[in-house]
Amino acid sequence: MTAAHPADAADVVPLDDATLVARARDGDVRAYEQLVRRYQGPMYRLALRVLSGPSDAEDVVQEVFVVAWRRLDQLEDDGAFVGWLYRTTTNRCLNAIRARRPVSDVDLEQRAAPGSAGPGPIAETRATLEALHRALRRLTPEQRACWLLREVHGRSYDEIARTIGTTATAVRGRIARARAQLAEVMAPWR
Repeated sequence: MTAAHPADAADVVPLDDATLVARARDGDVRAYEQLVRRYQGPMYRLALRVLSGPSDAEDVVQEVFVVAWRRLDQLEDDGAFVGWLYRTTTNRCLNAIRARRPVSDVDLEQRAAPGSAGPGPIAETRATLEALHRALRRLTPEQRACWLLREVHGRSYDEIARTIGTTATAVRGRIARARAQLAEVMAPWR
């Protein structure tokens, strides 16, 4: 067995976002691919929860990364890339929701997966998750986005405010209303 050469260790250390963004801005496609691999999962999970549909979420995330690549030169702070992605993804999702027809309660019930009722912890968990997804879809798009960015993605109120384009106070209000509405709807599942 041979000892690792010190230069080999540097190859293993992942580059930080700012370095990757700077390299991508200079045309390094591999650097941008690393950013995509690093953040496509979190952006997809956000889009999926906001839009409640995998194909819509995939479309939004693909569009976000294409637009980000094209507009990388507009990003003033290389370290702000992740916040920029969250903001872009959230805004694209909200635009997609606004472009859709309103979803009725009948549509929501028809989308629920069959077999969710019945004995056993798996069926109970599935039913609880379906109830939560239905409750989330009843929130306004802005409330849903704020709640998901805070509760699922762990973003601060200030980060969410910048992402949504509002104030931290407005974000707190939306999250408080979302929590109250979700608590009321989910009360039977406790």
